[in-house]
Amino acid sequence: MAKEIDLESNTKLDIQLKSKDSKEVVVTAEQENSNIKMIEMSTIKIEMADIKKIPALLGEVDVIRSIQLLPGVSTVGEGASGFNVRGGGIDQNLILLDEAPIYNSSHLFGFFSVFNPDAVKDVKLVKGGIPAEYGGRLSSLLDVRLKDGNNKELTVTGGIGLIFSRLSIEAPIVKDKGSFIIAARRSYIDVLAKPFLSDALSDAKFNFYDLTLKANYQFDENDKVFLSAYMGRDVFGAGFQFNWGNTTSTLRWNHLFSDDLFLNSTLFYSNYDYTLEFGNKVGNKFTNNSKIINYSFKPDFTYYINTTNTMKFGGQSTFYEFVLGNATFASEGVSNNIDLKNRYALESAVYVDNEQELIDGLSVQYGLRFSNYNYMGEGTSYQFNDTTPGIRKSVIGTKDYKMYETIKTYSNLEPRFSAKMELDEVSTLKASYNRMSQYLHLVSNTTASTPLDVWTPSTNNILPEIADQVALGYFRNFSENDYEASLELYYKSTQNQLDYINDANLFLNPLIEADLMNGKGRSYGAELFIKKNKGVLNGWISYTLGRSERLVDGLNKNDWFANRYDKLHNLSLVANYDYTKNWNFSANFVFATGTPATFPTNRLEVQGNILPHNSFDSRNNYRLPDYHRLDLSVTYRPDKTEGSKWESYWVFSVYNVYNRRNAFSVFFQQNPDNPGMTEAIKYSIIGSIIPSVAWNFSF
Repeated sequence: MAKEIDLESNTKLDIQLKSKDSKEVVVTAEQENSNIKMIEMSTIKIEMADIKKIPALLGEVDVIRSIQLLPGVSTVGEGASGFNVRGGGIDQNLILLDEAPIYNSSHLFGFFSVFNPDAVKDVKLVKGGIPAEYGGRLSSLLDVRLKDGNNKELTVTGGIGLIFSRLSIEAPIVKDKGSFIIAARRSYIDVLAKPFLSDALSDAKFNFYDLTLKANYQFDENDKVFLSAYMGRDVFGAGFQFNWGNTTSTLRWNHLFSDDLFLNSTLFYSNYDYTLEFGNKVGNKFTNNSKIINYSFKPDFTYYINTTNTMKFGGQSTFYEFVLGNATFASEGVSNNIDLKNRYALESAVYVDNEQELIDGLSVQYGLRFSNYNYMGEGTSYQFNDTTPGIRKSVIGTKDYKMYETIKTYSNLEPRFSAKMELDEVSTLKASYNRMSQYLHLVSNTTASTPLDVWTPSTNNILPEIADQVALGYFRNFSENDYEASLELYYKSTQNQLDYINDANLFLNPLIEADLMNGKGRSYGAELFIKKNKGVLNGWISYTLGRSERLVDGLNKNDWFANRYDKLHNLSLVANYDYTKNWNFSANFVFATGTPATFPTNRLEVQGNILPHNSFDSRNNYRLPDYHRLDLSVTYRPDKTEGSKWESYWVFSVYNVYNRRNAFSVFFQQNPDNPGMTEAIKYSIIGSIIPSVAWNFSF
């Protein structure tokens, strides 16, 4: 049945769908050629249905590992946390879960993400042309939205895999007016491994869990409230213990003032913390914890001026508390404390953004964001001497501040601009520019996912990072939108990039600012994306040709060097084949240039000991071997019993099919059989083929 609608005035139309058979009904709110018609560029939306088809490690669907198959997105390898966008660091990505920031998106040292696939509705990655309503990071926005829950009937979904199990429940609070979803996961690799561990490792712990909640209620036609929360933790240790996790909660109120004015008001809380413990005796024990806590209020207004003009405006204010380190250690019953002073900051912003169609086929989006950052006491500020770049600085003065007394303020104007020109019905040319400011920094000298990394604010000695990015793209669809393709060119320059002197002391150092350096960066490249949207065989090809470099006075003889995330070539192939309604076959192949690393250029012999040495003071002067990997999976869905709501399916997958030992790092040591010889040792996180099976169900 077809119904024709003439949109000559404001119209509300409710359509009730009633399924009489087992066929899936898909409702989309976007045109098939939205990639051509919409002004946004450097943006990719991924449906969970597509993510669930991608072969995954141990058969478990994962949001973060899936977006690493997109152009411009990379990782330094298995065991690395987060993801890198257009040569940026993991801390330069604004990761939002129902608008609350996530500061560590990884479980199990980067092998899985904190996002439960059963609770996620959709995922949107923005790499450039970021709208003015978002700020605080330089590289990208990853916007993850949770399901609202089924407001018609009870639905249960779950899965049992080799490493963890999942269960989610959706149900109405009041039918057709409110609903909720509760989703939980818990790993049990430590339980399965326990019988095979030695007595010395009998107390080993290696697990994670998370709990995701969301509820909503429609009070009337103009008011709707959403409440969502997330809590997750990782525990790892054997004789020692890491314990880290995220906690978030979000309260949103949607209000329709009129047909032209809409408000989305958000209040959120976010907390990322970790604890490190050594020793299990009261008299001999070391404990340290760190955390970043923030509270924020964000009102966003949308004003529909007319059919060709939409304005957005609003603001945000976020209060930060940084617990950089509270350490307690005891030796032979004698206790001591090393407590770094907590730091506080208030970041506020206001913005206005307007999307306007100038003439048929030509649209622009322009906006301005003004951000203000206030670094506050209680605390002590340090003044350091000017010294030779690359050498640790010395304290020449201090000043104490009272609680909430201003120590240092920064303000930045952040213009944004995007344009779209339709060349014809199937092709579009797009361009964008944005300036971003970042006032938070992740202090880390490793790419491995470790909870020892500490978030620190901009201070009187640590300047805010700033990035300017321009991008130009050509977008074209083929065969009545069955295929879509895009080619984007980008250039990004950055200021005040945080780097470290050689042999920097980053752990529990109250004078850590003396070991930090400022530099500038640049990244540039081309991204090709070809996707087949329809048919029994579908998937995409993603290729990125890019460079990412830094220039820091005092490092690498004051010359440009490749940063740790630089990859010249990055290729991903993803294919899905629906053989029958019961059987689906999927494969993905990835290839990437090896990441840079700093290797010794010669060696020194001191009293018979061979010491590797970098005589040229070069940074990232070599590269690891190229990375490549093939994954396969098969999904089997048994026929549903007529009239039954029960549905289940099996996923059989093989990760790293041809057993490639990709190097995560290379280190050097003396050959034990020939002490006069120095040998390079390649260290692989995953060095073997990994088969798996998972069973999923819903009713």
